[in-house]
Amino acid sequence: MKKLIFACLMLFAGTLQAADNPLGTGDMLRFTVYGNPDMTTETRVTAAGTISLPLVGEVKVGVISVPAAEHKIAKLLETGKFIKQPQVNIIIEQFISQQVSVLGEVLKPGRYPLDHPSTLTDLLAIAGGVTPNGSDQITVISHKDGKSIRQEYDLRDMFRKNGSPDVAVSSGDIIYVPRAPVFYIYGEVQRPGAFRLERDMIVAQALATGGGLTPRGTERSLRIKRRNAKGELETISTEASTPLLPDDVLQVQESLF
Repeated sequence: MKKLIFACLMLFAGTLQAADNPLGTGDMLRFTVYGNPDMTTETRVTAAGTISLPLVGEVKVGVISVPAAEHKIAKLLETGKFIKQPQVNIIIEQFISQQVSVLGEVLKPGRYPLDHPSTLTDLLAIAGGVTPNGSDQITVISHKDGKSIRQEYDLRDMFRKNGSPDVAVSSGDIIYVPRAPVFYIYGEVQRPGAFRLERDMIVAQALATGGGLTPRGTERSLRIKRRNAKGELETISTEASTPLLPDDVLQVQESLF
């Protein structure tokens, strides 16, 4: 019983939060008037921002909140002398106009309705979370005053104690999770190949990720192939404590003795 009451309260809270958002194209509404069941209507907001209702016809509700729409329709019913002191109620059945896109390395990329105030981590959770190949650096693209604003957020830092705060998202935002950076290792290691580059990773950790050296391998004369600022590939002598960069190619030589 307690669980049922809690679920109802959560649903009611979500409805109140959705009511604060402006209505827009595609939203499905259920319209009722107390004591007048014949007025009950399900209608969708058109591209022009209107809905069609009994008695009053087309009503402009786009870009206003549910309470404002209820008040507007009640006034039309009363001034038109259709119903005396009408009690109008609108329930949002589908909140399509307010959406956020979640793209990239998430389990369920797509567009999600923003039917209550939500944060970056809320939307990532709804999209199934970041895949194992996803980066901790999340990009959010928003639009304000006709301009596109691109910001990056450190997801891992958000979950640290006293880390950076979560970020509120708005309708029209695009959340993009890029693929995590990788490094490559080949030569005398047990498991050569491409691997996820963890933060602050050094050569010694890369060797461990590759399963360690083969019996013929040596940590002497380690080399990294890395692109310079001009995009040219350079070969750099390195050691176990050297930090790795994205797309580094680590070469492990065969021991001569």
